[in-house]
Formats: sequence, C-alpha cells, structure tokens
Amino acid sequence: MVSEIKINNVLNKKLKSIQSQIGNTPIIPILNLHRNPKVKIYAKEEWKQLSGSVKARAAFNIMKQAILKGDLDENKILLDATSGNTGIAYATIGKALGIRVSLLLPENASKERKEILTSLGAEIIFTSPFGGTDEAQEEAAHLVQKFPEKYFYASQYTNDNNWKAHYYGTANEIISQVPDITHFTAGLGTTGTFIGTARRLKEFNPKIQAVSLQPDLALHGLEGWKHLQTAIVPKIYDPTVADRNIEISTESAYEVLKNIYRQSGLLLSPSSAANIKGALLIADEIEEGIIVTVLPDNADKYSEIIKKLI
Repeated sequence: MVSEIKINNVLNKKLKSIQSQIGNTPIIPILNLHRNPKVKIYAKEEWKQLSGSVKARAAFNIMKQAILKGDLDENKILLDATSGNTGIAYATIGKALGIRVSLLLPENASKERKEILTSLGAEIIFTSPFGGTDEAQEEAAHLVQKFPEKYFYASQYTNDNNWKAHYYGTANEIISQVPDITHFTAGLGTTGTFIGTARRLKEFNPKIQAVSLQPDLALHGLEGWKHLQTAIVPKIYDPTVADRNIEISTESAYEVLKNIYRQSGLLLSPSSAANIKGALLIADEIEEGIIVTVLPDNADKYSEIIKKLI
C-alpha cells in the first residue's frame, strides 16, 4: 500500500511538470488571403506545445485522468489506435512518466511519424493501410479484450477526456485571446477539438457560429481528418454542436498551404491549411466578423508532401 502511494505521488509530480508544457498556445492573424477588411481570421499555433501538435491536449488529459483514477500506471501499457499525432503525444508523455506505450498505426503513416514514434520508444503495431484508423481501432479493442490486465485502452475516439481537454483548455484560451470571436471552425478527426471547443464557446456566447469541416471524399490527403459518411463515427461526436458543416477538398487545402508559405514563409501541415481554407470560405460569406481556427501542426512531419508542393 505504501509503495503504491509513493508511485502515485511520483506520477502526480511528473504530471504537474508535464502539464506546464501543454496548451497556452499563441494565436496569430491570417493576413492577405481574403479581401474583406471587416473580417478577421485568427489561428492558434498548436504545434507550440509538448510533442508538437494539438493532440498533446487530449493525450495528456486522457493519461492524467486515467492515472488519477488508478487505471494507468507503470505496470500497465497504454494502448490506442492513431494516425500519428496522438501517438506521438502519448509516446512523448509516456516517456516522461515512465509508462510504456503501444500504438496501432496504419502502415501508410508518414515516414517521419514512424521514426519519431520509434525514437520515443513506443511499440508500433502496424495495421492495413487500406483500413485506416477504423481498422486500427478494431484491432486495438480486440487486443484489450484478449489481454485486459496488460493494457489500458486510451480509446481516443470514445474517451470523453478527449473533448474535455478542449472544453477546459483550448476554448478558454480562445475566449481570453479573442473575446469578440463570432465564428469557430475546425476539422473533424476524433472530433475532440471541434466538439470540446465549440461546446464551451457556445456557452460563453450562444451567438458564436460553430462550423465543422470534413474532407469532401472518403479518399483524401488530410491526415487525421475523417469523412464521417464513410467512416466509423467517433462516439464523442455530437452532431448538434455544429451550426453547419463545410466540405474541404485536399487540392484546395494544398493551394492554401502554398499561398501561406508564399505570403509569410510559414510551412503548415495539410490539415492546418484545410482549417484555414474553411475559415476563408466563411470569410467570403459574411459581411463582418472574427473567425478563429486551430493549426493542429506544422510541416515538420510532412516533408514528402511539402517537397512536391513548394
């Protein structure tokens, strides 16, 4: 009993240290991409936190709450399905906590993601490139069912601590940074970023319009995004939160990626560029307003795509 208390105290101290490196990301204006001076667009630079992406928020909250409940410690392996960024966040945080991490990853994940995960000491269990994260989720659930004592299943697609990370974190930061926000938009993957942030923003001001974004096709190049009509819909998704949904093509996101680079020298990921594309489409429709989105990550993990575009 005493040893368990000591372990928990050590983990709690580590959690507090890690928490200081999560969230509180800067917000920047997106300039020169639309013509209406009465519409302003802002975006949060989510790669400027531990592990380099927006997924640090959900991964940390999922792990923190599991540790506080006693469901996760050094004696269990965290297991989850991921397309990359959440896995990198789990592995980064797990390494700092001394907790092992096993990840089911589609085989066609980028080379950079695989190298980063390996360097962080995560065990990678590759799944079919054709099944995407849907198949990876199914295999993860099967493994946990087979070895319940071995694994803690983080289950980012069903875990409420995913969206709550954004409800209590991302949204409140936006309220502090841009209190006059009129529109919030973000892409749907696990859906945690959009659902948690939009839910809290609407409590702050019911007039804020929440616009979700999805790829226009089942086969697309927006890593981390889901075409919900053809994919397993995450259990944390709530269709009543969005005021509307806009479909974004991969090609249009790539165009924005190139334009942002030409304008400012900033290299973004395709999903970040797609979020900006969504904001630009809204900007074209309204007479005035303040639109906020998030930039999930930069281009560091997308060198093969960037080389072809820039």
